[in-house]
Amino acid sequence: MTPARRPALAGAYATFVLFTAFAGQFWRNLLGWWGFGAAVAIVVVGGIVLLVHVRPGWKWRRTPKSTLAFLLLAALSLLWSFYPGATALGLAILLVTTFAAVTLVLCLPWSRIVMSLASAIKWILALSIAFELWVAVFVREPLLPNFPDFDVTGEKLPMAFYWSRGLLLHGGPIEGIVASRNLLGMIALLGLIVFGCLLAAGSMRRAPGISWLVVAGLVFALTRSSTMILVAALVAVVLVFALWTRRVGAQHRRKVYWAAAGVVAASVTLLALSWNLLLQLFGKGEDLTGRTDIWASVIDLAQQRPIAGWGYVGYWVPWVEPFKDLAVRKGVTYLQAHNAWLDVWMQLGVLGLIAFLSIVIGAVWRSWFLAVDQPRDAAGRPLPYSTASLLPLLVLFALLGQSLAESRLLIEIGWLLLIAIAWGTKRRQWTNDPLPAVPRPARSRAVALAEPPTPTPPPSA
Repeated sequence: MTPARRPALAGAYATFVLFTAFAGQFWRNLLGWWGFGAAVAIVVVGGIVLLVHVRPGWKWRRTPKSTLAFLLLAALSLLWSFYPGATALGLAILLVTTFAAVTLVLCLPWSRIVMSLASAIKWILALSIAFELWVAVFVREPLLPNFPDFDVTGEKLPMAFYWSRGLLLHGGPIEGIVASRNLLGMIALLGLIVFGCLLAAGSMRRAPGISWLVVAGLVFALTRSSTMILVAALVAVVLVFALWTRRVGAQHRRKVYWAAAGVVAASVTLLALSWNLLLQLFGKGEDLTGRTDIWASVIDLAQQRPIAGWGYVGYWVPWVEPFKDLAVRKGVTYLQAHNAWLDVWMQLGVLGLIAFLSIVIGAVWRSWFLAVDQPRDAAGRPLPYSTASLLPLLVLFALLGQSLAESRLLIEIGWLLLIAIAWGTKRRQWTNDPLPAVPRPARSRAVALAEPPTPTPPPSA
């Protein structure tokens, strides 16, 4: 890897990592578990090569200790795990995902990471539209994965088993290459956030930026995911309060925080009083598409081992107890609690919840002040705000909103983005590099959210 080619190759690697974290099911449906394993091997080997060539600096004060605490607790859970084999497998996946996230943060400037995130989202949105169009026009019926891990000889399979239902020309819902309308809706929402921030910051050309916003909005609408509509509303509220905080300045933030507390209280009250109306509005039953039954089962398990949990597993494995029949609905065995917080409690108990909450609180705290504090240069002079500095905060709240109805914050792209934001914002606390309001001339098409790569220390450092 020559120095001239390193940035391009590093950017391509980052895009592949983020694409794979988003679309792991795509690789599994297209190439089977062996193909997915090959993609993961590329992620691991590529990360090692990148670390060897970049040799990033490491400082303890720039390291989020909460991440290490959670990893240590997950590893120690092998000692009391009810399913040690599944815990070992889950730990391997957790460590690979964490390794990928930390490698990106250590070896690439934040601008390059966000640009790769935008590229990965573009690839998934474009391929999803092309895939759904192909299924709707040429296949004209629901499409199964190329390598199904279930019996396909039955007379009728649950629709959740299909890669795509081929409903694009009927207005959706569509699942895209990721085989899930909720996940595709989340990716489209992240696209709206990323493209919107970069376009407003001047880091994307106007015509392509608007075009990709339209594509992301179209895909979001076609998924018809009520969960993602609520998450989008949460992100919009956070955006309003962040912009309001910027406007009032540091001296008058208290009234913004009081207003935010009032909005939270009013939202909880409205939710309690209008719950049935909201269910009817979004076409949901009283069981929230089976979620309440799953939550009750998970809570029951968590209460049996409340302190340290049953052992870390991440994504549930269906061949061990108690996951075999824990969440079965209409012939489909679900492999998550559909709530990341309940999942952590069940797997790692109250200790795990404390460690996980520490990661989230630290990331939210740093992302908030990164978004609302007036940037300054090395001499302390104020600089214009950058719209791109809102991006970590909005992405993080999208992940947190999703975590109330899905457990994806603990796996694949959810965990990767959480760790990347936690580590990226932590490292930036110790730099004077401002967030420019406009892209730097040398990076006219790069991301405005810029952080210079950490210089390589001398061998004696």
